[in-house]
Amino acid sequence: DRDTDMILVGGANVYPAEVESALDEHPAVTSSCVVGLPDDEYGNVVHAIVQASEPLTRAELEEFLRSKLTKYKRPRTYEFVREPLRGDDGKVRRSALRAQRVATARR
Repeated sequence: DRDTDMILVGGANVYPAEVESALDEHPAVTSSCVVGLPDDEYGNVVHAIVQASEPLTRAELEEFLRSKLTKYKRPRTYEFVREPLRGDDGKVRRSALRAQRVATARR
């Protein structure tokens, strides 16, 4: 659901699907998932989980997204993973991925 997935960053709305669409345009990105992680200063920060087909750096993605998304929509943090981000139904497992990251951050 778009409204429940929305990330509130310092009073601005960020929709994960928009950020994922921009990330997925990069030729080395196989799949991406964008979630909001709690942040003391902004309420939430945009966190990108990226599955890539070849080595990729945060700097490369930041440069790639600079012309595609306004600054507040661009991820503040990145995580590169090997495991699939989508379930058998082809949908991004956003809720589960976010819950795992929030639980880890609270430890």
